[in-house]
Amino acid sequence: MSKTPISTEAAPAAIGPYSQAIRAGNTVYLSGQIPLDPASGEVLEGDFTALTNRVFDNLAAVVEAAGGTMDDIVKLNVFLTDLSHFATVNELMAERFSEPYPARAAVQVAALPKGVPVEMDAVMVLGND
Repeated sequence: MSKTPISTEAAPAAIGPYSQAIRAGNTVYLSGQIPLDPASGEVLEGDFTALTNRVFDNLAAVVEAAGGTMDDIVKLNVFLTDLSHFATVNELMAERFSEPYPARAAVQVAALPKGVPVEMDAVMVLGND
């Protein structure tokens, strides 16, 4: 099976030796997104809600570049430096996804790249109707 890299300028460029996403068959594996501004590559300023919305916007840009929508995501992993933000993540997910919601893991971690409080990666399946 071939691997096809997915790339878009509408999401931050990779900050290491990885692709924004890889398509293998009809499955797309999305790399972790943090609240970086795609234009500047700098961490967004703002509260946790603003930062998390930027993460969702970055994921959505890669999803769109792969030919899908957020509702094509079947698995979402959420990494938080503070689980007290769990309820906010749930509220924002309810705004970004429709039922059936993706499977999800949410874990607290000691640290994330660039000192951000949230990172998300995902798996999406295209044409799963």
